[in-house]
Amino acid sequence: MVRIQSVTPHSPADICGVKEGDILEKINGHDVKDVLDYMYYAADTSVELEIMRDGEKMVFWAEKDEYDDLGLEFETFLMDKKQSCTNKCVFCFIDQMPEGMRETLYFKDDDARLSFLQGNYVTLTNLEQSDIDRIIQMKLNINVSVHTTNPELRVEMMHNRFAGEKLKYIRQLADNGIKLNCQIVCCPDLNDGDELRRSLSDLGELMPNITSMAVVPVGLTKFREGLYPLKSFTKEKAAETLDIIEEFQREFLEKYGTRTVFPSDEFYIIAERELPSYEEYEDFSQYENGVGMLRSLIYEFDSALEDAEWEGGERHVSIATGYSAYNTMCGLAKKAEEKFPELKCDVFRIRNDFFGESITVSGLITARDLIAQLKHEKLGEELLISQSMLRSGSDVFLDDMTVSDVENELRVKVRASANDGYELLDAIMALLA
Repeated sequence: MVRIQSVTPHSPADICGVKEGDILEKINGHDVKDVLDYMYYAADTSVELEIMRDGEKMVFWAEKDEYDDLGLEFETFLMDKKQSCTNKCVFCFIDQMPEGMRETLYFKDDDARLSFLQGNYVTLTNLEQSDIDRIIQMKLNINVSVHTTNPELRVEMMHNRFAGEKLKYIRQLADNGIKLNCQIVCCPDLNDGDELRRSLSDLGELMPNITSMAVVPVGLTKFREGLYPLKSFTKEKAAETLDIIEEFQREFLEKYGTRTVFPSDEFYIIAERELPSYEEYEDFSQYENGVGMLRSLIYEFDSALEDAEWEGGERHVSIATGYSAYNTMCGLAKKAEEKFPELKCDVFRIRNDFFGESITVSGLITARDLIAQLKHEKLGEELLISQSMLRSGSDVFLDDMTVSDVENELRVKVRASANDGYELLDAIMALLA
């Protein structure tokens, strides 16, 4: 039962008589509590809408093409509140943030609906059997944060007494044909080594409905006072973890024709190993988990550079990046300079003083760190940064400063570029509007 905020003019709902302010109670006889119910039950070509208007129950019939939207807008995208996390994971990044940041950064999302709709990862700990039944009924493929398949260890890592028993949902979903992408945040001396082998082996038994697995190293900020005593990965530990993952990749490739499990790029950087080839990442199914981002960037940049032609005069541009991508960016800049002698492209490695030096990804660099470390540098005509440094759809950094603030402090135009090799080269060559 949800209130309709607006009705799109000339939409199926508008044509059949539904109005703003009506309360939607049922679709085709089914209760509607959120966006999943709305999307699932409204997919038919003929839709019966049970509406409450000014205390009077009314029924409307909407005719449309299959899967076309009815044209109803609600107060929130989910038509409900976001489901928050009930865990207290030992590695939780939100627990490692300083006070005083914007309120939305402290919200711990663990919503299975957003897993299906937007690709978020969920732990399943706040779900009941009825939720699992609905996922199976609606055939909703989701992304699951597993971390370990050892029930006792999962309880310890998540500080949730139900975390271990909820592992049964993973098997239940897979056995019913639900496709699952899984992730493991790997913590040295906790869920690595033999525990990682156990987790990969257990999940491997559920293939092919476990369609991919990502293993990412724990990220530790300097704000960990009073938290679980975790360690960062050393070069040796990262190498051991890569060996385990590559062992399972070979096994899965031989048995199923796919590697399935992939380590994030950070493991190769920490272990000082070469990135795998472009082909070894297969369909880049765990790209958003930082798996294959650097290899994809190199591949795209090289492809773009091969066909690029220089059309301008001399140009000096700078790139600011985190420690983890620094060597890759230096390599790309050098290739561009070698092909175009008129171009000078400097790369600056930004130390993360805000969160701590162990945080090396570009997406967590703040405006204040950019300003402090670049204010005395010759940056040329433009400073290029990763789009990931900014809040989605905005020009605001994590510390609430804006791109304009950085431009004013550094006295240089700042251009944000997506993690895309073609767009990066266009930005370097000033081909973007």
